[in-house]
Amino acid sequence: MQQGNIGVTTENIFPVIKKFLYSDHEIFLRELVSNAVDASQKLRALASFGEFTGELGKLDVRVTVDKEAGTLTVSDRGIGMTSEDVDKYINQIAFSGAEDFLNKYKDTAATIIGHFGLGFYSAFMVADKVVIETLSYKDGAEAVRWECDGSPVYSMGKGSRTERGTDIILYIDKDSAEFLDQKRVDILLRKYCRFLPVPVIAGKEQEWKDGKWVDTDRDLVINSTEPQWMKKPSELTDEDYLKFYRELYPGNEDPLFWIHLNVDYPFHLTGILYFPKIRNNFDINKNRIQLYCNQVFVTDSVEGVVPEFMQLMQGVIDSPDIPLNVSRSYLQSDTAVKKISSYITKKVASRLDELFRADRADFEKKWDDIRLFIVYGMLTDEKFCEAALKFTLLKDTEGHYYTLDEYKTLVEAAQTDKDGKIVYLYATDATAQYQYIKSATDRGYNVLLLDGQLDNHFVSLLEQKLDNTTLVRVDSDVIDNLIRRADRAAANLTPTQSAILTHLFEIPAKKVEKCTFLVQFEALSPEVEPVVLTQNEFMRRMKEMTAMNPGMNIYGDLPDNYNLVVNTENQLVKSISAKAMEAIGPKVDDELKVVDEGNTRLEEIGKKKELTDDDKKARTDTEAEVAEARKRIGDAVAEYAATAPEASQIVDLALLANGLLRGADLSTFIARSYSLMK
Repeated sequence: MQQGNIGVTTENIFPVIKKFLYSDHEIFLRELVSNAVDASQKLRALASFGEFTGELGKLDVRVTVDKEAGTLTVSDRGIGMTSEDVDKYINQIAFSGAEDFLNKYKDTAATIIGHFGLGFYSAFMVADKVVIETLSYKDGAEAVRWECDGSPVYSMGKGSRTERGTDIILYIDKDSAEFLDQKRVDILLRKYCRFLPVPVIAGKEQEWKDGKWVDTDRDLVINSTEPQWMKKPSELTDEDYLKFYRELYPGNEDPLFWIHLNVDYPFHLTGILYFPKIRNNFDINKNRIQLYCNQVFVTDSVEGVVPEFMQLMQGVIDSPDIPLNVSRSYLQSDTAVKKISSYITKKVASRLDELFRADRADFEKKWDDIRLFIVYGMLTDEKFCEAALKFTLLKDTEGHYYTLDEYKTLVEAAQTDKDGKIVYLYATDATAQYQYIKSATDRGYNVLLLDGQLDNHFVSLLEQKLDNTTLVRVDSDVIDNLIRRADRAAANLTPTQSAILTHLFEIPAKKVEKCTFLVQFEALSPEVEPVVLTQNEFMRRMKEMTAMNPGMNIYGDLPDNYNLVVNTENQLVKSISAKAMEAIGPKVDDELKVVDEGNTRLEEIGKKKELTDDDKKARTDTEAEVAEARKRIGDAVAEYAATAPEASQIVDLALLANGLLRGADLSTFIARSYSLMK
């Protein structure tokens, strides 16, 4: 019996393994099964080289739980180990058998999984004792038994195994008793080993008999050894791809289409990525894509391997060239990963362009389902954006689709303003903004529908990418000003008219909570509504953009700002103005003089570089006089408005059209409407 200390560079490596080396204790099962698969693949490789001439027999890996004995055993019929192998690969931590094997057979042994030689020691995360029983494939080899209780001290002597291969027997510690539950072990095997290239057996298949589940004599194989991504695209039908998707994501709606990745140079990469339907449920779920290394599940957190926007996709990526840390749990950031990420981006963009060119009508049908993905990609990945400009579609409120070039040709003649800039009009809600859309289309303009969650940012991106083009939301101004062909016409109101009408139209608007209204007077076409609500394009964009980033939402607590545009050429407004001037004009003339004279004095005081005490007192007194005069004007207008409801009625109509009239105010409006019809 040989005894000795495991060759390590620290006094006790096991606490390090337990606490730091592997992020999740359950990883031990993946590592041990992967090692067993390696041993089987090595034997198969040696047979192909002619270095092993015996019978391969049935190569499989068995995982056995013995709850009574408190053991979990991983067995294989692979290459096995001699005492020299055990001493070299087990007693010297981090000297990888797989690495040594690859160096010898690097041109033909690409299927060997292991890389680091530390996988075996993950067993000590869950076991207080580990036993190895092994017999090498080599002629004349003797069985070896190795045993260690979690300290650097081990014992090694003659083993009891009579067939080629290795048993790894774990005596599970009390804190890890969950791994003596067959169901728990089966779940882990399906998670990590469901596509390993060697059959993995966990107990027997069961059948329902005499009112209970009973074991049959058939082995329960938990994995598929030839997953679809390892096959050539020419070998697969559409139904094969769909069947594999349903296996990966049971219960999900079928994907729109897919991309089969297969590259050998300058790196190795295989996989299948699916485009699921993505509409308005914008949720970057970071476990959609599964990463494998030679068919061993590594992680479903693929940040760094694929661009962020592609995490909206689903599927599998398999590459032995993606660098991993020793636990294979987290990706390292290096040039190899960046190359792979760049390749995937290029491949996805190429596939989308191919689908667009091959069947434009079918691409349009799928556009609403993939649009969010494409827009997200364009906003976050410059290379994808440049490629996507060729197949990006714009949809108008009539449901027609256009490429960027097609849309420019469509609207350039009719929607170029006085400064020579092309104006793209857009709506974000075809129902709520119907009135504004109709006004625009009645003028012969086309209106785009940009109602996605990212479209506020997408609008800005389009303005960057499209020459001499601006995008304006259809409710951001009155129709005459959306695409300005000439300077605005003056409203031609007297100061008295302006003051009275400002108060008159402010009164009904002030009742709306969390909104502010700036009354403006414009001489629009007589056919345009008497009152139109608009929102400043820049301020609205800023508020919506920052709302998506709560930490930066500097506009979030500000009220919504509207322009209440009064059309002085509309006959209703002219009538309301005439009646108001007749009823209130004489009453407020003196007050308006006080306001005008007071403002003049304040302006003169403001021009002085230094103010005396008398100046300061004069400023305070004048401000008070102006405020009192304004209040008296407001009171006079309010008193008149209570007996003349027409102004409130047309303002309420504008509020109603914008969804801002609710509750008691809506009830009052309805009652007033009936009263006015009597």
